[in-house]
Amino acid sequence: MHKPLNVLAIAALALFLTACGDKNPATPAASAPPAVVAAAPAPAEPVPVAENEVGKSTFNNTCALCHASGAAGAPKPGDKADWGPRIAQGKDTLYKHALEGYTGAKGVMPARGGSTTLSDDQVKAAVDYMVGRSS
Repeated sequence: MHKPLNVLAIAALALFLTACGDKNPATPAASAPPAVVAAAPAPAEPVPVAENEVGKSTFNNTCALCHASGAAGAPKPGDKADWGPRIAQGKDTLYKHALEGYTGAKGVMPARGGSTTLSDDQVKAAVDYMVGRSS
């Protein structure tokens, strides 16, 4: 009896997220920017790491709609307890769910975060950005 309501709710959420997707995405990158490689620093100095600007921009413009608040079961960046089991599945699984969409016990992930204009590289960079803040 609740099944039609669940399907209707998921369809409504997908339409909402599609309408809210980034209409003018950042310039697509060929791939996520590589990490900065530095000469071996003295033990006391941290090794600088390049910021994932594509991932950060994609997150801020599209993904944050759900992931910043945890809407529809979206794991919040930095929530290691919620991200840990997802990260353990491997990046290929995370990328697949982000690109193709996923419905699970904890919630719904619309394909490409509901923004059909995002490139594969932008979606993957956003996944990398959130994982980097959650591992």
